[in-house]
Amino acid sequence: MIRIENLHKSFGNNKVLLGINLKIEKGESMCIIGQSGSGKSVLIKHMIGLLKPDEGKIFIDGMEVTGLGEREWMSVRKKFGMLFQGAALFDSLTVGQNVRFGLERYTDYSDTHIDEIVRDSLEKVGLIGIEHLMPHELSGGMKKRVALARAIAYSPEIVLYDEPSTGIDPIRADAINDMIIMLKKEMKITSVVITHDIISAYKVSDRIAMLYQGKIIQTGSPEDIRHSDHPVIQQFIKGEAQGPIENW
Repeated sequence: MIRIENLHKSFGNNKVLLGINLKIEKGESMCIIGQSGSGKSVLIKHMIGLLKPDEGKIFIDGMEVTGLGEREWMSVRKKFGMLFQGAALFDSLTVGQNVRFGLERYTDYSDTHIDEIVRDSLEKVGLIGIEHLMPHELSGGMKKRVALARAIAYSPEIVLYDEPSTGIDPIRADAINDMIIMLKKEMKITSVVITHDIISAYKVSDRIAMLYQGKIIQTGSPEDIRHSDHPVIQQFIKGEAQGPIENW
């Protein structure tokens, strides 16, 4: 579903991605792990065309998208839903208006059909009858779920999750993990999850890729990563201050 070849990206003198190679199969859940500032968010922003690489290619469902213009990207982005870090809800819109925002802007669906999609999307994430509430009336976990409802409203083929467990307590984080698993099974979604939460990564992923110093240093099943003999991976998954990864 997604193939990345030799992807490079720098911002001035800051070299962030230094030749990323990664293949994500249709219907799988891929977690990309790495320390804060390692370039995980930069990588998924390339997948959805929000950033353009300095070098390298990206293929979505067999089509190279690296050189597409903004108009062409609009049609490709319909394959994607995205859960942004921090939910990124519009504070001035109700829950229902947040979920329907993209549908009103990018489809010609009737209001009645959009209302049905909004209700169905909220129900999928365990929220019923809250369309009238404002974001400030929601808990952190509820905001994440509303943002997830907005992400799946299009019935996307791929959902990108940017640090889905950040900013919420462990119980609500695990509820988000369960929803990622459920949506993958029920909607046959290809999931790409970026996180530094190794517990979440173990739970939701079919495979895990470790990003370090601008490159993917290992890809494998959760068990492969858990038992890796790579010192960087072992330091990261154990959360140890001492090791090859600098802790400042």
